Amino acid sequence: MHTRDQFLPVNREDMTARGWYYYDFLLVTGDAYVDHPSFGTAVISRTLEKAGFRVAILSQPDWHGAADFLAMGRPRLGVLINSGNIDSMVAHYSVAKRRRTRDSYTPGGLPGKRPDRAVIVYANRAREAFPGVPIIIGGIEASLRRFAHYDYWDDDVRRTILEDSGADLLSYGMGERSMTEIARRLKKGEPVEAIRDVRGTCFLAKDPAECAFENALTLPSFEEVRENREAYARAAFVQQNENDFARGRALIQPTGGRFLIQNPPALPLEGRELDQVFDLPYARYYHPDYEALGGVAAIEEVRFSIIHNRGCFGACNFCALALHQGRYVSARSQESVLREARLIAADPDFKGYIHDVGGPTANFDHPACQKQKEHGACPNRQCLFPTPCPNLNADESGYLATLRKLRAIPGVKKVFIRSGIRFDYMLRDKNGDFFAELVRYHVSGQLKVAPEHISPRVLHYMGKPFADVYDHFCRKYYALSEKYGKEQYLVPYLMSSHPGSGLNEAIDLACYLREHRLNPEQVQDFYPTPGTLSTAMYYTGLDPRDMTPVFVARDPEDKAMQRALLQSGNPKNHALVRKALKLAGREDLIGWNRHCLVPPEKNAAAPGVRERKGEKRPGPEKGGKKTEKSGKTPRRTEKPAQKPGKPSPRPGKQAVSRPKPGKRK
Repeated sequence: MHTRDQFLPVNREDMTARGWYYYDFLLVTGDAYVDHPSFGTAVISRTLEKAGFRVAILSQPDWHGAADFLAMGRPRLGVLINSGNIDSMVAHYSVAKRRRTRDSYTPGGLPGKRPDRAVIVYANRAREAFPGVPIIIGGIEASLRRFAHYDYWDDDVRRTILEDSGADLLSYGMGERSMTEIARRLKKGEPVEAIRDVRGTCFLAKDPAECAFENALTLPSFEEVRENREAYARAAFVQQNENDFARGRALIQPTGGRFLIQNPPALPLEGRELDQVFDLPYARYYHPDYEALGGVAAIEEVRFSIIHNRGCFGACNFCALALHQGRYVSARSQESVLREARLIAADPDFKGYIHDVGGPTANFDHPACQKQKEHGACPNRQCLFPTPCPNLNADESGYLATLRKLRAIPGVKKVFIRSGIRFDYMLRDKNGDFFAELVRYHVSGQLKVAPEHISPRVLHYMGKPFADVYDHFCRKYYALSEKYGKEQYLVPYLMSSHPGSGLNEAIDLACYLREHRLNPEQVQDFYPTPGTLSTAMYYTGLDPRDMTPVFVARDPEDKAMQRALLQSGNPKNHALVRKALKLAGREDLIGWNRHCLVPPEKNAAAPGVRERKGEKRPGPEKGGKKTEKSGKTPRRTEKPAQKPGKPSPRPGKQAVSRPKPGKRK
């Protein structure tokens, strides 16, 4: 049972119980208060606590007035604000802009406990409550909106979030270094207006000369990127390219008569520094006040999981990590991971299953190559796309050694890997031990991977490996599963309507799924979230990498047809699929033949195909094998054909779950 004294104060009574008659920082968050290292609120508050500061937590306050903000009194040094682990607009709305009915970061899953654009709303309420107190915003919502950005929900370009929030500083990326330095300087009495040289921060200035770093680059202004899509695309590419701790320069963007100044990214935490973050005294659970409200569902996926690394040199164009955590990978020491695993194993509720050991990409545990530590990631080359760089150090032995020791901890029955893995990186590892042991020990019946698409055109715009690489991975995965006597399947994440994908590309993917007897129950429609290159493509119709035109599906019916094609086995989609096939001139795929995607309309046969009464299309079979973890029967997935182009000998039904934002690899 967790007690209040294990958590930081959430009200005056908690402060009094600690003997506090003042506090330094009020940390306002749009999530429920969960004191676990998977939650940014917990990491920053515990980091500041270790540095000697008193931090109180204000979780999901009533934003209609300032009363909740005033309840614990005026903070001595500042107010820190984030929207929670997810952008508040993504948390509230589906890609179809429909209101979500549940929020797993809120007690009882209730929706509507935080406002739209939470950082802006909270910052304005904090300014109302505490005039003159420094306000620093951070987290994913602030980090990805630090520049002028396309906003999908407004369908317009919005100015930097610093202007709308009225905050004094913005901490972007992983904020332990920047927030600790800001806190120490505020404690010394330095005015927040004078704190202009902290790496990993942004601020608004009246004069670009306030930038403390040399060789700063000036971006097209907010007004220019709002009116000129070519300027927007150029700015987006520079922002991604300069987001590197080793070679990234300061960036200046004129906006409304002032200047947004972004200092270079903070230096990454490595070695002992990163270990110390995860050794902080987290309660590793949600606050006890939420028990009577039904708990906080978001803890369940991470409670018995371990974060192993940060950063991702995979740099998929649709992923926010490139602009948030960056491409440089740092990992915890093996000893630190094992210490956390022993804490987990000692939990009375632990059943023996570590759910995950990973991060943005599970099988990355060091920089992509030797030169990145000193020189950073290459400015004009991706590490894995279009093909892996010759300098890539594809060595998974360190990660594998950690997994082996985790499996040996008393009380641990199984260690699963559920974070994204890069299968193209695995295939570059000349030592196949990790691949073999992944299949043998670390899959819970189904392994989730993210090919996303099979069209070379779409994969080019995604920055993902081409389909032949995925097919090679599949063949090896199923060969190893057979070798070890495992009935295990792959669950591929698939995406519809990404820039570059039209009906023809969706049809190609639908035919691929049919040939491999895959019937995905869920497909992720492309979601244009702030800060990604794919979102820049969606808004501008240009590829920021080379400024060439990109087709973008914006019409709701067009997008609906692409989704329907990827789920053509669902009878509810047949009418839309037939419409899409007719528009694309692919009536040959309507009928009863083996190659067809959908049957003809009732009492009609597909052109040139004779309908045979009573004939049924091949369909997925039912059934499945119980998993070691839960004893439940999962939905079956099917392995691809052993040879491309041939149907799979064992049809199966595939379940594809919606990934958490930022986790697709």
